[in-house]
Amino acid sequence: MAIITTTRRIERFGRTTPPTCKYWLAGRCNRNPCRFSHSLPTSPSNVYFNPNTTYHHSKKPTICSPKPLQKPANHAPKAVVSIEKPIKCESEAMCVEKLIECGPKAMSVEKAADVEDAATVAIAPVEKSRSICKYWMTDNCVHGDLCPNLHLWFYGEGFSPLAKLHEHNKVVTGIALPTGSDKLYSGSIDGTVRAWDCNTGRCVNFINLDSEVTSLISEGPWVFAGLKNSVRARNIQTGVDVTLDGPKGQVLSLNFGNDILLAGAEDGVIYAWRCSSDPKAESPFELVATLSGHTKPVVCLAIGCYKMLYSGSMDHSIKVWDLDTLECTMTLNGHTDTVTFLICWEDYLLSSSSDCTVNVWVCTEEGTLKVAYTHTEENGVLGLYGMTDADAKPILFCSCKDNSVRMYELPTTNPLERT
Repeated sequence: MAIITTTRRIERFGRTTPPTCKYWLAGRCNRNPCRFSHSLPTSPSNVYFNPNTTYHHSKKPTICSPKPLQKPANHAPKAVVSIEKPIKCESEAMCVEKLIECGPKAMSVEKAADVEDAATVAIAPVEKSRSICKYWMTDNCVHGDLCPNLHLWFYGEGFSPLAKLHEHNKVVTGIALPTGSDKLYSGSIDGTVRAWDCNTGRCVNFINLDSEVTSLISEGPWVFAGLKNSVRARNIQTGVDVTLDGPKGQVLSLNFGNDILLAGAEDGVIYAWRCSSDPKAESPFELVATLSGHTKPVVCLAIGCYKMLYSGSMDHSIKVWDLDTLECTMTLNGHTDTVTFLICWEDYLLSSSSDCTVNVWVCTEEGTLKVAYTHTEENGVLGLYGMTDADAKPILFCSCKDNSVRMYELPTTNPLERT
């Protein structure tokens, strides 16, 4: 017995609209363009597809012999009632939910249950993931509201995006807002440092350093950029540029404290320059020490109370240094992968790592540091930042490898919003 599939019905009755893409209905079509329709089918105007229509036959009714029902190829299953007894075709009406055969040709007339199913799929709630759709970011997502990923940059309460600064063409590795300046500075591995007007959000100046900028900070009128084998310093008030030589390899981290500029380099050494008070000196900064102890690149630096410097490395350790003597006082081993970021918050030290954890360190009575709490993220943590909100509650920002920034209220680390 011949079964007419959807494609044959289209050809028979002259319809030109392609069938609805079943992968689009499920929110999983990744073809662009797709040869199937990305819209719900409408009710056909042809009378053969109207279940309320009474059909008349010019021929005399014939006895229909039951035959096994075959599943149409490449087509979703239909709601068809199985036939177990011969059906006599009446001349006045025909059941549209049963398979009949009248005359030498066979015709399958079925209730369009697939249309109802498609509508059900379309209106069913789609469980959203917590990742931003990468196709939506480039205006190429074909799923629309059925996409399981986020089609927005931020969701939550209390925060909203102000501007999108997009002149860099590679990864941004640092931003700095000098005290008293209305310009925001950003560095990138595209080899440039850009200045942005804080009122308009436009790039007003850029400096081509001809080397990847892997860290950027500011102190007073100075902006410091970590480059390969050097640190570039620029005074934004006078326009003076100074190159500080000494580091071996890429300068991955910078910090400033106790009138000392500190640079963590790829060779595992921390380089220290002290500000010169001699106005006649050739350089306003003088290399005064090199802090050795890490066996792999120094990724992050933080300065806390009691004039202490904390350094995190790819060797999985955190070292504590006295800024007065520039000597190492202790080594902390609480992570199993690269220590990616450090911040000092009052009497606490917070460290993040590629091992997907954030550790909160507290000082013991013996004067050492121990882990008081460990928070685990699904993905590795790239950076940390702390601030207080409008209600003076401490908020911790965690930048993660899944392209999100997650915000937690301390000390319970309950998630508030995610971007």
